[in-house]
Amino acid sequence: MLEFNATESRSQSSRRDFLNLAIASSLGTIAPIWDSHEARAAGYAAVPLKLGLVTYQWGKDLSLVDLLDVCKRTHYAGVELRSTHRHGIEPSMNAAQRSEAKKRFADSPVALVGLGSACEYHAVSPSVVEKNIDETKAFIDLSAELGGSGVKVRPNGLPSEVPVEKTLEQIGKSLQIVGQYAAKANQQIRLEVHGKGTQEIPNMKRIMEVADHPNVVVCWNCNPTDLIGPGFDANFDALAPWLGTVHIHDLRPGKVDYPWPALFKKLKASEAKGFTGWCLMEDGATPPDIPAAMLENHSVFESLSS
Repeated sequence: MLEFNATESRSQSSRRDFLNLAIASSLGTIAPIWDSHEARAAGYAAVPLKLGLVTYQWGKDLSLVDLLDVCKRTHYAGVELRSTHRHGIEPSMNAAQRSEAKKRFADSPVALVGLGSACEYHAVSPSVVEKNIDETKAFIDLSAELGGSGVKVRPNGLPSEVPVEKTLEQIGKSLQIVGQYAAKANQQIRLEVHGKGTQEIPNMKRIMEVADHPNVVVCWNCNPTDLIGPGFDANFDALAPWLGTVHIHDLRPGKVDYPWPALFKKLKASEAKGFTGWCLMEDGATPPDIPAAMLENHSVFESLSS
């Protein structure tokens, strides 16, 4: 396992890691908090599906107090806190702010699923990639401190001046670095199926093959591109071994054209070791009455997941 020098700055550590790309994949003896080893030891056991909220659009203007209250009232069991939103949960928080946020979650039935960063590793400039690796590590530390179980990251495109395969390998090797760091904090790195070109399933599959780390999982994003080429079933199955979390969209009839019954059938049958069961509502269209829309979606979710 790669050792991190406690006296070494994040920037120095990331530069060394990124240039050398000498990342080991062993995890030591820490058991992942998202896996039920007792159940799996007795054979395959399905992971219960749980409904949560991503603060993107539907929760972006709510304080942490109001956000936890709305989720509780609408029966959302958890929340992924996207960076830059009003909840204010950011790596820049001071010790008092972190302590208060941790207590808010400890006193609430709503779980902190994780943090939604915008960290990405496709840039042409090594210094930009290093900066994003540094930021990812800061989000990992914060998630672990507040009781979350992972950090969402993303690929976000393919620079035209670089061969596609080179960019995919760069993203994957960067994920090795942050995956190793996350393992030491018992956290997941959740790679959102995202970005022009990178969200295409063959490219995402290549990224995950290069990453090759059990703490790096896929956040299935329910994109229109999931349906192209060989179709939904084959595309989902291509990434199924790495499934960790899912971003769903408005489930109400007539809202989003996506094969929801087929998706939930796949989720209920998932045998992915890193699958958490979290299905997180993230929709770009803001309804006039957000709590009412959340309640209606909860009802549909219950039907699909039962």
